[in-house]
Amino acid sequence: MASDSVDRRDFLKGVAATGLTVGAASSAFAGKTSSKTTGGRVLGANDRINVGVIGCGGRGSYVADQFTRFAQKNTDACRIAAVSDVYEKRKRIHAEKYNVKGYLDYRELLALPEIDAVIVASPDHWHAKMALDAMDKGKDVYLEKPMVHTNDEARQLVATVKETKRVLQVGSQTTSADIWWKAKKAIADGMIGKMLMSQGSYHRNSFGGEWNDGWPIDKEAGPEGKGDNFIDWNMWLGSAFKLAPRRPYDGDRFFRFRKYWDYSGGIATDLFYHVVAPLNICWDEPQFPQKVMATGGIYVFKDEREVPDTFHLLAEYSKGHSLVLSSSMANSQHIPGIIRGHEGTIVMVDHGKFESMVPYITVKPEVIRDKAVGGDKYAEKFGTKEIQIAIDQTDPMQAHIGNFLQCMHTREKPHLDVETGARAVVVINLAVQSYREGRTLYWDEKKWKASDKPIKG
Repeated sequence: MASDSVDRRDFLKGVAATGLTVGAASSAFAGKTSSKTTGGRVLGANDRINVGVIGCGGRGSYVADQFTRFAQKNTDACRIAAVSDVYEKRKRIHAEKYNVKGYLDYRELLALPEIDAVIVASPDHWHAKMALDAMDKGKDVYLEKPMVHTNDEARQLVATVKETKRVLQVGSQTTSADIWWKAKKAIADGMIGKMLMSQGSYHRNSFGGEWNDGWPIDKEAGPEGKGDNFIDWNMWLGSAFKLAPRRPYDGDRFFRFRKYWDYSGGIATDLFYHVVAPLNICWDEPQFPQKVMATGGIYVFKDEREVPDTFHLLAEYSKGHSLVLSSSMANSQHIPGIIRGHEGTIVMVDHGKFESMVPYITVKPEVIRDKAVGGDKYAEKFGTKEIQIAIDQTDPMQAHIGNFLQCMHTREKPHLDVETGARAVVVINLAVQSYREGRTLYWDEKKWKASDKPIKG
């Protein structure tokens, strides 16, 4: 296979992002439909979908188990049919677990004609390359967040989904939670009036620092390791594809990659995506930011990490509202998740952790001296007291997988399609760039390019 899958799409770099809005949420997998072409075979009405797993670390293992769980509850809708990982031990364990073939090189998995879709759960710097290669081979893609490592890669994915007509679901399960679709309806119904600001947070704490505790380093593993201990370090880096710089093997970088800029954006890309992506779902339409800035630092965990342990994002949008996100990996107290409007406020999650299962969201009308700011018509329609909107308790992860598999049959857009995913990752990547460069950035949507000066027009 040629090694220039990303580079050969340079001609697509002139393609501007099209203005697309998210469609209505389709139901979770509800039976199979008429035959559709997916990849190298025709997917029949009762065919089981064959899924390949690329990246069998903690996240890849979890997502594969969730696909299997879904199949067990939904008439054998899919199965794990092949696995791939650059770490021999992970590859072997998962190949044996699912009784399938395992590959060190993901391209061998993609060459299998029976594979209909792949789960891409590799480190972030590989996401775009693997998704592009998969779509080249006619596979649909369940692509783990944060979707891509760079904004140029996001543009390439948007163009390639359009070119190949593949189904691509970004794996942020929060977007399939009922809470966001109920918030979307509340906003559309006029319950908050003109939207002003969305705010949220993502806070954690630990003894040894985020991406250290719970991420053990196998001292025996590495490029010189024998048998189960072998790691294809050169492949993992992706240096041949210009994905990351060449470096000597470092177990901390391999097992704790989210601490390093070469492969991750730290808090922003690992955690903020779970907030920004669903916000784009419930806003009136997915939006690119106009202006982005960020701050923070390494305040507590002064180890090998390059990414901050405390990070804050502020973005402005052309439609006249702001996004404010706060985080620390050294304190676990959340700020409530709130969407503020001139006439009302939606409290998404009282304790601020956006993917939590909650029984309801609260809409609080803006009332001054016993009168609704929205006027008599607002008061007649919604009242002046807090309103609780019940939330369906369906597991968001299972709903997200079901939505993806259903869309493989119908060829409809999934909940977190590539355009919505791109709008989320752009603001996050701009925040990372702003933090690293110490400057405010402005986004040129037409050119897919950041500038340090406001964009005219």
